Amino acid sequence: MMSPAVLPKLLVVDDEEAILETMMFTFMDEYEVLTSADARVGLEILDAQAPVAVVITDQRMPNMTGSEFLAEVYARHPETVRIILTGFSDVASTVDAINDGHVYAYVNKPWEPVELQRVVRRAYEHHALTLENHRLLEELSHANRFLAAVIDRLDTGALAVDVAGVIQAANQTARETLNLPASPSGVTLSEVLAREELVPIAEAFQELVSPGEGVFEEAELQVGGGARRVRVSLETLETESAEVFGRVILFREVSHEPLRRRFYDIVSGLVECSGAVRQLLEAAVAEAAALLEEIRVSGIASPGMSELGERVQRMQTAVQNWLDVDDLIATQEYPDAQLLRDRMNIAGRRWPPGEVMPERVQRLAERVEAYYESGENSRERVLS
Repeated sequence: MMSPAVLPKLLVVDDEEAILETMMFTFMDEYEVLTSADARVGLEILDAQAPVAVVITDQRMPNMTGSEFLAEVYARHPETVRIILTGFSDVASTVDAINDGHVYAYVNKPWEPVELQRVVRRAYEHHALTLENHRLLEELSHANRFLAAVIDRLDTGALAVDVAGVIQAANQTARETLNLPASPSGVTLSEVLAREELVPIAEAFQELVSPGEGVFEEAELQVGGGARRVRVSLETLETESAEVFGRVILFREVSHEPLRRRFYDIVSGLVECSGAVRQLLEAAVAEAAALLEEIRVSGIASPGMSELGERVQRMQTAVQNWLDVDDLIATQEYPDAQLLRDRMNIAGRRWPPGEVMPERVQRLAERVEAYYESGENSRERVLS
Protein backbone atom coordinates (compact mmCIF):
# COMPACT_ATOMS: atom_id res chain seq x y z
CA MET A 1 0.00 0.00 0.00
CA MET A 2 1.40 3.37 -1.03
CA SER A 3 1.83 5.95 1.74
CA PRO A 4 -0.06 9.21 1.22
CA ALA A 5 1.95 12.05 -0.25
CA VAL A 6 3.33 14.49 2.31
CA LEU A 7 1.97 17.95 1.63
CA PRO A 8 4.23 20.98 2.02
CA LYS A 9 3.39 23.12 5.04
CA LEU A 10 1.91 26.61 4.75
CA LEU A 11 1.57 28.84 7.82
CA VAL A 12 -0.93 31.72 7.72
CA VAL A 13 -0.86 34.34 10.50
CA ASP A 14 -3.66 36.92 10.61
CA ASP A 15 -5.77 38.34 13.43
CA GLU A 16 -8.95 38.08 11.32
CA GLU A 17 -10.58 34.65 11.60
CA ALA A 18 -12.40 35.15 8.29
CA ILE A 19 -9.10 35.53 6.45
CA LEU A 20 -7.73 32.40 8.11
CA GLU A 21 -10.80 30.46 7.01
CA THR A 22 -10.46 31.82 3.48
CA MET A 23 -6.80 30.81 3.33
CA MET A 24 -7.61 27.34 4.63
CA PHE A 25 -10.26 26.88 1.94
CA THR A 26 -7.98 28.25 -0.79
CA PHE A 27 -4.91 26.11 -0.07
CA MET A 28 -6.10 22.98 1.73
CA ASP A 29 -5.93 20.78 -1.39
CA GLU A 30 -2.24 21.51 -2.08
CA TYR A 31 -0.75 22.28 1.34
CA GLU A 32 -0.96 21.33 4.97
CA VAL A 33 -2.33 24.66 6.16
CA LEU A 34 -1.39 25.86 9.65
CA THR A 35 -3.08 28.97 11.03
CA SER A 36 -2.73 31.36 13.94
CA ALA A 37 -4.44 34.61 14.90
CA ASP A 38 -1.47 35.59 17.10
CA ALA A 39 2.03 36.21 15.72
CA ARG A 40 3.68 34.96 18.90
CA VAL A 41 1.77 31.70 18.70
CA GLY A 42 2.64 31.57 15.01
CA LEU A 43 6.33 31.52 15.90
CA GLU A 44 5.74 28.61 18.27
CA ILE A 45 3.92 26.73 15.52
CA LEU A 46 6.75 27.48 13.11
CA ASP A 47 9.33 26.05 15.52
CA ALA A 48 7.26 22.97 16.30
CA GLN A 49 6.26 22.19 12.70
CA ALA A 50 9.53 22.98 10.91
CA PRO A 51 10.28 22.77 8.11
CA VAL A 52 7.49 25.07 6.98
CA ALA A 53 7.76 25.93 3.30
CA VAL A 54 5.86 29.25 3.17
CA VAL A 55 4.58 31.80 5.68
CA ILE A 56 1.86 34.33 4.85
CA THR A 57 1.16 37.15 7.31
CA ASP A 58 -0.81 40.35 7.49
CA GLN A 59 1.10 43.54 8.18
CA ARG A 60 -1.36 45.02 10.67
CA MET A 61 -1.72 42.78 13.72
CA PRO A 62 -1.84 43.39 17.48
CA ASN A 63 1.23 42.70 19.64
CA MET A 64 3.56 42.29 16.64
CA THR A 65 3.49 43.75 13.14
CA GLY A 66 3.88 41.58 10.10
CA SER A 67 7.32 43.01 9.35
CA GLU A 68 8.47 42.30 12.93
CA PHE A 69 7.04 38.80 12.72
CA LEU A 70 8.79 38.03 9.43
CA ALA A 71 12.08 39.40 10.73
CA GLU A 72 11.85 36.86 13.55
CA VAL A 73 10.87 34.12 11.08
CA TYR A 74 13.96 34.92 9.01
CA ALA A 75 16.18 34.79 12.09
CA ARG A 76 14.84 31.39 13.18
CA HIS A 77 14.12 29.67 9.86
CA PRO A 78 15.78 31.55 6.99
CA GLU A 79 14.85 28.83 4.48
CA THR A 80 11.10 29.43 5.03
CA VAL A 81 9.78 31.68 2.24
CA ARG A 82 7.98 34.77 3.53
CA ILE A 83 4.95 36.57 2.00
CA ILE A 84 3.24 39.66 3.46
CA LEU A 85 -0.27 40.99 2.86
CA THR A 86 -0.39 44.79 2.75
CA GLY A 87 -2.72 47.68 2.07
CA PHE A 88 -1.90 50.69 -0.08
CA SER A 89 -1.38 52.75 3.08
CA ASP A 90 1.30 50.39 4.40
CA VAL A 91 4.11 51.34 2.01
CA ALA A 92 6.64 52.19 4.74
CA SER A 93 5.85 49.01 6.66
CA THR A 94 6.21 46.96 3.47
CA VAL A 95 9.66 48.39 2.90
CA ASP A 96 10.59 47.42 6.47
CA ALA A 97 9.31 43.91 5.88
CA ILE A 98 11.33 43.59 2.70
CA ASN A 99 14.49 44.89 4.36
CA ASP A 100 14.23 43.21 7.77
CA GLY A 101 12.19 40.14 7.02
CA HIS A 102 13.72 39.40 3.61
CA VAL A 103 10.25 39.08 2.12
CA TYR A 104 9.93 36.99 -1.02
CA ALA A 105 6.72 38.73 -2.17
CA TYR A 106 4.09 41.16 -0.98
CA VAL A 107 0.45 40.92 -2.00
CA ASN A 108 -1.89 43.93 -1.99
CA LYS A 109 -5.32 43.74 -0.43
CA PRO A 110 -7.75 42.80 -1.73
CA TRP A 111 -6.08 39.96 -3.62
CA GLU A 112 -7.23 37.68 -6.39
CA PRO A 113 -7.27 34.03 -5.13
CA VAL A 114 -5.82 32.69 -8.37
CA GLU A 115 -2.98 35.23 -8.29
CA LEU A 116 -2.26 34.45 -4.62
CA GLN A 117 -2.17 30.73 -5.42
CA ARG A 118 0.33 31.44 -8.18
CA VAL A 119 2.55 33.47 -5.82
CA VAL A 120 2.44 30.78 -3.13
CA ARG A 121 3.22 28.06 -5.67
CA ARG A 122 6.29 29.99 -6.83
CA ALA A 123 7.28 30.52 -3.18
CA TYR A 124 7.01 26.80 -2.48
CA GLU A 125 9.10 25.99 -5.56
CA HIS A 126 11.68 28.49 -4.34
CA HIS A 127 11.71 26.78 -0.92
CA ALA A 128 12.08 23.33 -2.49
CA LEU A 129 14.94 24.57 -4.66
CA THR A 130 16.64 26.13 -1.62
CA LEU A 131 16.42 22.86 0.32
CA GLU A 132 17.75 20.91 -2.67
CA ASN A 133 20.66 23.33 -3.01
CA HIS A 134 21.41 22.93 0.71
CA ARG A 135 21.33 19.15 0.30
CA LEU A 136 23.64 19.20 -2.71
CA LEU A 137 26.05 21.57 -0.98
CA GLU A 138 26.11 19.35 2.09
CA GLU A 139 26.75 16.27 -0.06
CA LEU A 140 29.54 18.12 -1.86
CA SER A 141 31.04 19.28 1.43
CA HIS A 142 30.79 15.75 2.81
CA ALA A 143 32.48 14.30 -0.29
CA ASN A 144 35.18 16.98 -0.19
CA ARG A 145 35.93 16.21 3.45
CA PHE A 146 36.43 12.55 2.60
CA LEU A 147 38.48 13.39 -0.47
CA ALA A 148 40.71 15.76 1.50
CA ALA A 149 41.17 13.13 4.22
CA VAL A 150 42.20 10.51 1.65
CA ILE A 151 44.56 12.85 -0.22
CA ASP A 152 46.17 13.97 3.03
CA ARG A 153 47.07 10.35 3.78
CA LEU A 154 48.93 9.78 0.52
CA ASP A 155 52.69 9.47 0.85
CA THR A 156 53.10 11.65 -2.25
CA GLY A 157 52.83 15.40 -1.79
CA ALA A 158 50.64 17.30 -4.25
CA LEU A 159 50.27 20.98 -5.12
CA ALA A 160 47.40 21.85 -7.48
CA VAL A 161 48.09 25.04 -9.44
CA ASP A 162 45.74 26.81 -11.85
CA VAL A 163 46.76 28.25 -15.22
CA ALA A 164 47.56 31.60 -13.57
CA GLY A 165 50.09 29.91 -11.30
CA VAL A 166 47.97 30.25 -8.15
CA ILE A 167 47.95 27.31 -5.76
CA GLN A 168 44.43 25.94 -5.34
CA ALA A 169 45.16 23.00 -3.01
CA ALA A 170 48.02 21.36 -1.16
CA ASN A 171 47.82 18.05 0.68
CA GLN A 172 49.39 17.44 4.07
CA THR A 173 52.38 15.55 2.67
CA ALA A 174 53.26 18.49 0.40
CA ARG A 175 52.98 20.93 3.28
CA GLU A 176 55.24 18.76 5.43
CA THR A 177 57.76 18.08 2.65
CA LEU A 178 58.13 21.78 1.86
CA ASN A 179 57.86 22.80 5.52
CA LEU A 180 54.96 25.15 4.84
CA PRO A 181 53.54 26.71 8.04
CA ALA A 182 49.97 26.79 6.69
CA SER A 183 47.92 26.00 3.60
CA PRO A 184 49.33 27.94 0.63
CA SER A 185 45.98 28.05 -1.20
CA GLY A 186 45.48 31.39 -2.91
CA VAL A 187 49.21 32.14 -3.04
CA THR A 188 51.18 31.99 -6.27
CA LEU A 189 53.58 29.11 -6.77
CA SER A 190 56.42 31.53 -7.43
CA GLU A 191 55.84 33.17 -4.04
CA VAL A 192 55.91 29.84 -2.20
CA LEU A 193 59.02 28.60 -4.00
CA ALA A 194 60.84 31.92 -3.53
CA ARG A 195 62.07 30.80 -0.10
CA GLU A 196 65.81 30.11 -0.23
CA GLU A 197 65.51 26.51 0.95
CA LEU A 198 62.94 25.75 -1.79
CA VAL A 199 65.00 27.07 -4.70
CA PRO A 200 65.97 23.49 -5.71
CA ILE A 201 62.26 22.69 -6.08
CA ALA A 202 61.73 25.82 -8.19
CA GLU A 203 64.64 24.81 -10.43
CA ALA A 204 63.28 21.26 -10.77
CA PHE A 205 59.86 22.67 -11.71
CA GLN A 206 61.39 24.89 -14.41
CA GLU A 207 63.21 21.88 -15.84
CA LEU A 208 59.99 19.90 -15.98
CA VAL A 209 58.02 22.60 -17.79
CA SER A 210 60.78 23.04 -20.36
CA PRO A 211 60.05 21.29 -23.70
CA GLY A 212 61.72 17.92 -24.16
CA GLU A 213 62.69 17.43 -20.52
CA GLY A 214 62.23 14.20 -18.55
CA VAL A 215 59.24 13.05 -16.55
CA PHE A 216 60.81 13.80 -13.17
CA GLU A 217 63.61 15.70 -11.47
CA GLU A 218 65.27 15.17 -8.11
CA ALA A 219 66.13 17.93 -5.67
CA GLU A 220 68.11 18.04 -2.44
CA LEU A 221 66.32 20.04 0.24
CA GLN A 222 67.46 21.46 3.55
CA VAL A 223 64.12 21.97 5.29
CA GLY A 224 62.77 21.17 8.71
CA GLY A 225 66.23 20.82 10.25
CA GLY A 226 67.51 18.04 7.99
CA ALA A 227 68.52 17.10 4.46
CA ARG A 228 66.10 15.15 2.32
CA ARG A 229 65.91 14.14 -1.31
CA VAL A 230 62.67 14.75 -3.17
CA ARG A 231 61.56 13.46 -6.56
CA VAL A 232 59.46 16.05 -8.39
CA SER A 233 57.07 15.24 -11.24
CA LEU A 234 54.39 17.17 -13.08
CA GLU A 235 50.88 16.25 -14.27
CA THR A 236 48.77 18.45 -16.55
CA LEU A 237 45.09 18.88 -15.67
CA GLU A 238 42.72 18.88 -18.64
CA THR A 239 38.99 18.94 -19.22
CA GLU A 240 37.27 16.27 -21.31
CA SER A 241 37.72 18.58 -24.30
CA ALA A 242 41.50 18.69 -23.67
CA GLU A 243 41.45 22.24 -22.33
CA VAL A 244 44.27 22.74 -19.82
CA PHE A 245 43.09 24.25 -16.54
CA GLY A 246 46.09 23.64 -14.32
CA ARG A 247 48.90 21.38 -13.17
CA VAL A 248 49.62 19.12 -10.22
CA ILE A 249 53.16 19.13 -8.90
CA LEU A 250 53.96 15.86 -7.16
CA PHE A 251 56.64 15.51 -4.48
CA ARG A 252 57.86 12.12 -3.35
CA GLU A 253 60.33 11.71 -0.53
CA VAL A 254 63.12 9.43 -1.82
CA SER A 255 65.75 9.93 0.89
CA HIS A 256 65.11 6.36 1.99
CA GLU A 257 65.87 4.78 -1.39
CA PRO A 258 69.67 4.34 -0.95
CA LEU A 259 69.02 2.76 2.44
CA ARG A 260 66.26 0.61 0.95
CA ARG A 261 68.67 -0.68 -1.70
CA ARG A 262 71.14 -1.62 1.03
CA PHE A 263 68.37 -3.40 2.91
CA TYR A 264 67.42 -5.52 -0.10
CA ASP A 265 71.09 -6.24 -0.83
CA ILE A 266 71.27 -7.77 2.66
CA VAL A 267 68.12 -9.80 2.09
CA SER A 268 69.24 -10.94 -1.39
CA GLY A 269 72.63 -12.06 -0.03
CA LEU A 270 70.89 -14.25 2.52
CA VAL A 271 68.38 -15.68 0.04
CA GLU A 272 71.08 -16.60 -2.47
CA CYS A 273 73.30 -18.34 0.10
CA SER A 274 73.02 -22.11 -0.29
CA GLY A 275 75.71 -23.11 2.22
CA ALA A 276 76.56 -22.18 5.79
CA VAL A 277 74.70 -18.98 6.49
CA ARG A 278 75.29 -18.28 10.18
CA GLN A 279 78.01 -15.67 9.70
CA LEU A 280 75.91 -13.90 7.09
CA LEU A 281 72.94 -13.88 9.48
CA GLU A 282 75.05 -12.43 12.29
CA ALA A 283 76.36 -9.78 9.92
CA ALA A 284 72.81 -9.04 8.79
CA VAL A 285 71.74 -8.33 12.39
CA ALA A 286 74.63 -5.87 12.76
CA GLU A 287 73.92 -4.23 9.39
CA ALA A 288 70.23 -3.92 10.29
CA ALA A 289 71.18 -2.15 13.52
CA ALA A 290 73.40 0.23 11.54
CA LEU A 291 70.58 0.94 9.07
CA LEU A 292 68.14 1.66 11.89
CA GLU A 293 70.62 4.09 13.41
CA GLU A 294 71.02 5.91 10.09
CA ILE A 295 67.26 6.16 9.80
CA ARG A 296 67.04 7.55 13.33
CA VAL A 297 69.74 10.19 12.95
CA SER A 298 68.37 11.32 9.56
CA GLY A 299 65.47 12.95 11.37
CA ILE A 300 63.24 12.24 8.35
CA ALA A 301 59.79 11.01 9.34
CA SER A 302 58.45 10.44 5.83
CA PRO A 303 56.15 7.47 5.12
CA GLY A 304 58.89 5.85 3.01
CA MET A 305 61.49 6.18 5.76
CA SER A 306 59.07 4.94 8.42
CA GLU A 307 58.08 1.93 6.32
CA LEU A 308 61.71 1.07 5.67
CA GLY A 309 62.50 1.28 9.38
CA GLU A 310 59.69 -1.14 10.14
CA ARG A 311 60.85 -3.58 7.45
CA VAL A 312 64.43 -3.51 8.76
CA GLN A 313 63.23 -4.17 12.31
CA ARG A 314 61.06 -7.08 11.17
CA MET A 315 63.93 -8.62 9.20
CA GLN A 316 66.25 -8.16 12.17
CA THR A 317 63.73 -9.96 14.41
CA ALA A 318 63.44 -12.85 11.94
CA VAL A 319 67.18 -13.35 11.67
CA GLN A 320 67.74 -13.11 15.42
CA ASN A 321 65.07 -15.75 16.04
CA TRP A 322 66.72 -18.12 13.57
CA LEU A 323 70.07 -17.66 15.29
CA ASP A 324 68.54 -18.19 18.73
CA VAL A 325 66.68 -21.35 17.66
CA ASP A 326 69.88 -22.76 16.15
CA ASP A 327 71.69 -22.02 19.44
CA LEU A 328 68.99 -23.68 21.55
CA ILE A 329 69.05 -26.85 19.44
CA ALA A 330 72.86 -27.04 19.68
CA THR A 331 73.28 -26.20 23.37
CA GLN A 332 70.30 -27.85 25.05
CA GLU A 333 69.50 -31.55 24.98
CA TYR A 334 65.75 -31.05 25.33
CA PRO A 335 64.79 -27.45 24.50
CA ASP A 336 61.10 -26.48 24.62
CA ALA A 337 59.79 -27.76 21.28
CA GLN A 338 56.73 -25.52 21.28
CA LEU A 339 58.92 -22.48 21.97
CA LEU A 340 61.14 -23.40 19.03
CA ARG A 341 58.10 -23.70 16.74
CA ASP A 342 56.69 -20.40 17.95
CA ARG A 343 59.96 -18.58 17.31
CA MET A 344 60.24 -20.07 13.83
CA ASN A 345 56.66 -18.99 13.08
CA ILE A 346 57.38 -15.45 14.30
CA ALA A 347 60.51 -15.33 12.16
CA GLY A 348 58.57 -16.50 9.11
CA ARG A 349 56.01 -13.73 9.56
CA ARG A 350 58.73 -11.09 10.01
CA TRP A 351 60.75 -12.11 6.95
CA PRO A 352 60.06 -9.78 3.96
CA PRO A 353 56.92 -10.98 2.13
CA GLY A 354 57.62 -12.62 -1.21
CA GLU A 355 61.24 -13.39 -0.34
CA VAL A 356 62.34 -17.03 -0.11
CA MET A 357 63.99 -17.96 3.18
CA PRO A 358 67.65 -19.06 2.97
CA GLU A 359 68.11 -22.77 2.26
CA ARG A 360 69.73 -23.49 5.63
CA VAL A 361 66.86 -21.69 7.40
CA GLN A 362 64.39 -23.97 5.63
CA ARG A 363 66.41 -26.95 6.87
CA LEU A 364 66.32 -25.46 10.37
CA ALA A 365 62.52 -25.31 10.18
CA GLU A 366 62.43 -28.97 9.15
CA ARG A 367 64.72 -29.88 12.06
CA VAL A 368 62.44 -28.10 14.52
CA GLU A 369 59.37 -29.91 13.19
CA ALA A 370 61.16 -33.26 13.36
CA TYR A 371 62.22 -32.61 16.95
CA TYR A 372 58.66 -31.55 17.85
CA GLU A 373 57.31 -34.83 16.46
CA SER A 374 59.97 -37.24 17.74
CA GLY A 375 61.61 -35.55 20.72
CA GLU A 376 65.02 -36.56 19.39
CA ASN A 377 67.70 -33.86 19.20
CA SER A 378 71.07 -34.47 17.59
CA ARG A 379 72.34 -31.15 19.00
CA GLU A 380 73.98 -30.24 15.69
CA ARG A 381 73.94 -26.72 14.36
CA VAL A 382 72.04 -26.31 11.13
CA LEU A 383 72.98 -22.78 10.11
CA SER A 384 76.79 -23.20 10.42
